[in-house]
Amino acid sequence: MKFFVGLHRPGHAKNFDRACISIGVLRDRKGPFEVGDWILDSQAFMTILKYSGYPYPPREYAHQILRWKGNGNLLAAVTQDYMCEPAMLKITGLTIPDHQRLTIERYDALVAAETGVYIMPVLQGYEPQDYVNHIGMYGERLEHGMWVGVGSVCKRNGSPARILDVLVAIKSERPDLRLHGFGLKTTALAHGTITALLESADSMAWSYAARRQGRNANDWREAMKFKARIELAPGSYQKHFIEL
Repeated sequence: MKFFVGLHRPGHAKNFDRACISIGVLRDRKGPFEVGDWILDSQAFMTILKYSGYPYPPREYAHQILRWKGNGNLLAAVTQDYMCEPAMLKITGLTIPDHQRLTIERYDALVAAETGVYIMPVLQGYEPQDYVNHIGMYGERLEHGMWVGVGSVCKRNGSPARILDVLVAIKSERPDLRLHGFGLKTTALAHGTITALLESADSMAWSYAARRQGRNANDWREAMKFKARIELAPGSYQKHFIEL
């Protein structure tokens, strides 16, 4: 599993081989930054939490993708998805199928913008069957072997079994998809079976942990320590095979 460390400050990306950086910290940035392989995150959770939706249309996000595509090796820009946790549904007043439909609509708009950057589709839902249903809604958009995000799992880090249920359901339906886990913490990333089902994952849990423990939540060395723990976690470099 490839791990992309989540960073508040783009200037710290030069210290890592892979990074995940939010569009929220790049919109007002004036110049380039040094980075290797990276993912551009759409800041979906914080945007919907604050605005109950997206104040920025897909074309604005596409403009940002074009602006940053030549900076380092931008592997993917995550689509502007809609999370499906009960708290998110309460904010928007919509249903899981509504959020799934809106996620696909934004994905279609970003793909149509032809930025030249891979737009990472995101599977959304809450119960495992929701994610299977969303695969069906995407239809032929999800080509064989695509790199696909799995949304609405970051709030379930305290229960790796629930995350595993979601991943197994997706893999049972589409074993060819290469899955990316958003915002996972140590409890999930140290679970060998979960990491075996993921192509990649990102996390900014290092910052939260540092803040809770009275340390600097913006110190890239905290992120480096977290990355080292993840890479040394049981099962991280072991090959696991699961019959689905």
